[in-house]
Amino acid sequence: MKHIRLILIVLLAGLLGFTLISCNRASKSAEKLYLYNWTYYTPDELVAKFKKETGIEIIIDNFASNEEMFAKVMAGGAEGYDIIFPSSDYTSIMINHGLVQELDHSLLPNLKYVSPTVTEKADYDPDLKYHVPYFMGSSGIAVNTARVPFEYERTWAIFADQRMAGRMTFLDDMREVMGAALKHLGYSGNTTDERELDEATALIINEWKPNIIKFDSESFGKAFSRGEFWVVHSYPENVFAELPADMWDSVDFFIPPEGGMMYIDNMVIPNGAKNVKNAHKFMNFIHDPKNYAIFLDEFDFPPTTNTGAERYMKNDAFFFTDKDLVNSDLNDDLGEYLDLYNARWQKIRYEH
Repeated sequence: MKHIRLILIVLLAGLLGFTLISCNRASKSAEKLYLYNWTYYTPDELVAKFKKETGIEIIIDNFASNEEMFAKVMAGGAEGYDIIFPSSDYTSIMINHGLVQELDHSLLPNLKYVSPTVTEKADYDPDLKYHVPYFMGSSGIAVNTARVPFEYERTWAIFADQRMAGRMTFLDDMREVMGAALKHLGYSGNTTDERELDEATALIINEWKPNIIKFDSESFGKAFSRGEFWVVHSYPENVFAELPADMWDSVDFFIPPEGGMMYIDNMVIPNGAKNVKNAHKFMNFIHDPKNYAIFLDEFDFPPTTNTGAERYMKNDAFFFTDKDLVNSDLNDDLGEYLDLYNARWQKIRYEH
């Protein structure tokens, strides 16, 4: 009887131990992290590496614009997400609306690798109290030098060059185009001075627009690769992604020295996030220089954001560096002054 009882006790203990182990494994395997990010902006290699190192599974939903993301957040759709990736102006808006949590810097030691240029530009949260930068980039100008064998001005004034009339395009983006004109005139890309805005509008309508074939933010990369467009206002990734690497030398991509409109995409933890510690783990994981190098190589991005990543990168041909962004401006939240831009954009885009 004692033997039977002992056997039962051993069996029960073993069963209990197995159950506990199974529960622990289940709970570990059940750990999740929910991201709401731009489409194609989270490399699969890093998602797999993060799960392998932490046991945390990443689930990603995507958005195509800040406006789409913010509308969902304001409609209560942020519930269920642990990290959201707004650009700088919407990061500012979300901070000001009290929609995001304060970060625990003790869980983010890799913040030491964030470029000082990024924090200097991020005047909406310079101490990174509420956000962690994801990537700092910019639009610029791409020139097909095989089609443009003559000398040209490497500033925004290239769009006034009639030799390339009908072969140039602008981004179909109000802040980008008006910002380019404002910066070329020596003004802030976020000015609310109506005289400065009128001067920029006149420059675009009278000197630049007659030479461009269209405003295009979608198909210009493919048309540029076919030689249909010679000069395009663009993001570098949209141009170079359409060309084989052996043709990259025929593209002169530059950010005009007077500056333009740049962007910083960020990571924030929304109020109501269920996996806050896991969110910190991911933010810190991304800024490990070896991991950040994988991110940059995936998209052929330059090392503008993380100071330690460059030495681990496979790619060593950069379209621009953080030094090229010194004179560029981030899009500010214009608030009530946005209508000043909208009214002039209507004239630029549709009336002339």
